[in-house]
Amino acid sequence: MPAKHASVATMMPTLLARTALGLVGVAGLASATLLVGPAVFSAEPSSHYRHHVWGKTAAERAETVEQRIRTLRASLHITPAQEAGWEGVAHVMRENETRMQDMISAREAEPVHHVTAPEDLRTYERFTQAHVEGLKLLRASFDTLYATMSDAQKLEADAVFDKFGNGQE
Repeated sequence: MPAKHASVATMMPTLLARTALGLVGVAGLASATLLVGPAVFSAEPSSHYRHHVWGKTAAERAETVEQRIRTLRASLHITPAQEAGWEGVAHVMRENETRMQDMISAREAEPVHHVTAPEDLRTYERFTQAHVEGLKLLRASFDTLYATMSDAQKLEADAVFDKFGNGQE
């Protein structure tokens, strides 16, 4: 009569293999985190922060933000009736970029020193919190604009933001 439950002896190789795979996965995640963390704050930007035009002059940064705003406005076919809502979105985009640039400038101005892992994580946390708070502000202003859009504009907005969310921008 076959046993309904496998014995510990027969399950041990499977448990050991799963544990080893789990530890390899955790080690891989930890090493990826350690590799990504310092790159975010080096003189060269990581891909995550590259869109904040690292190392450009104030005029160049402003022009890059204005180009993003013009491109998005054209993609969404903003009408004169939607102008007030659009200006709210554009204002938040400018303010978010200014806040992020201020953080980047402050980080770049720090004296070169050995950064400990906890310091690096705290810095990454501050950048991430600023990014999330900026997204909340942008979402709130965009919700107002989106409510005024035609169905065709909404479909276009959905496509534009889906492309951005999938890293295709």
